[in-house]
Amino acid sequence: MRRESSFRLGWAIVLAAATAVGVALVDGRWEGLIVTLVGTIGAVLVARIDEDRAPAAPVAPTIEPGIGEVLDAVAEPVLLVRGGRIILANAAARTLLGDHVVGEDARVALRHPAAAEALAAPEGRQVELVGIGARDRRWEMRVSPTASGARVVELIDHSEGAATERMRVDFVANASHELRTPLASILGFAETLEEAGDDPELRSRFLGIMMAEARRMQRLVEDLLSLSRIEADKYRLPDRPIDVAQLMDEICAELRRTGTARVGDITCQALTGLPPVLGDRAQLSQMLHNLIGNAMKYGRAGTPVDVRLEPGATGGVRLTVTDQGEGIAPEHLPRLTERFYRVDTGRSRSLGGTGLGLAIVKHVVERHRGQLDITSRVGIGTSFAVTLPATTAPPTGTGPGALSSKGNENVTQGEREAR
Repeated sequence: MRRESSFRLGWAIVLAAATAVGVALVDGRWEGLIVTLVGTIGAVLVARIDEDRAPAAPVAPTIEPGIGEVLDAVAEPVLLVRGGRIILANAAARTLLGDHVVGEDARVALRHPAAAEALAAPEGRQVELVGIGARDRRWEMRVSPTASGARVVELIDHSEGAATERMRVDFVANASHELRTPLASILGFAETLEEAGDDPELRSRFLGIMMAEARRMQRLVEDLLSLSRIEADKYRLPDRPIDVAQLMDEICAELRRTGTARVGDITCQALTGLPPVLGDRAQLSQMLHNLIGNAMKYGRAGTPVDVRLEPGATGGVRLTVTDQGEGIAPEHLPRLTERFYRVDTGRSRSLGGTGLGLAIVKHVVERHRGQLDITSRVGIGTSFAVTLPATTAPPTGTGPGALSSKGNENVTQGEREAR
């Protein structure tokens, strides 16, 4: 580099001398030759001195071989920063921020005020960041200095924990609201009843309302306790073989015996030869009650509530409960199994819903390592399908008086004909 610079300097002096001679020949004055020559050579030397004083082009920092591969194996985004610029980003960081961030100013790459402040601090720092990668993503950024003067920046994803905490807060708020509403009604009617005197008709009407609200509170508390128990057993696999066909027919028969509205619309059918599943009988019973009860509430009166049990596509059994109601718009389907989520809040409460029925169904299915599918068409109806894995063990309850799958099908068909 210096040899090339000296070569250029020599040619510049020769060119300056030639220029001075030319000026002298044209002007005819040798004094001008000397002045021109001296001035030109001085300018060239000054330019050379400025060139020598100019800062050298930045040299790319050397990174120990293999460090990039090590950082790529880290699941969380990691950046290596020196002089404020990113000199290395692992695969997770490049996926989050883009491949172009290597060589960029770290503050520009992260684009967050708290991140810029932490990067400017001389010591290590931990800060919470929101919105990097997506608006609702939450990160903890850790900045750690190294002995070589570089800084390691780690981004730890806390989005899932934040979502869980938000769900917990929403759950407590919704549960408090759901309990407060019937309680306020009970207290209000009790105070009014106390001042109403001895009017038997008024007393009877108020007591009926109070009893209905008390039952609503009871159902909510029972569902909350059920959900809590199911969640507590989430990681403990059920270990008892259950004949789901027999269980389904028992529940259908039980619902018909209640004599409540719409029981005549229930049709149940179980195909023969279905395998047993490893399950919790009480929880599977609650799941069936919730699905059938939900279809009875939201299906149109006089239309069938079809309950069908058949072999699953990949083994096991598939339970389908279908109604012919108003249907559910597509934007509501992903949230149906959230606690207290309602498509129509007023209608759900008027029908006695607690907002926890489908949440319980989802947790029961998850505990049994099954799958829940929901399909719906507005104006036509909704179908809930639960697929449960099979077991090769013989089902429980196959002693005297127990019904096989074939017997269940015959009894169910006979009940439908008798109705």
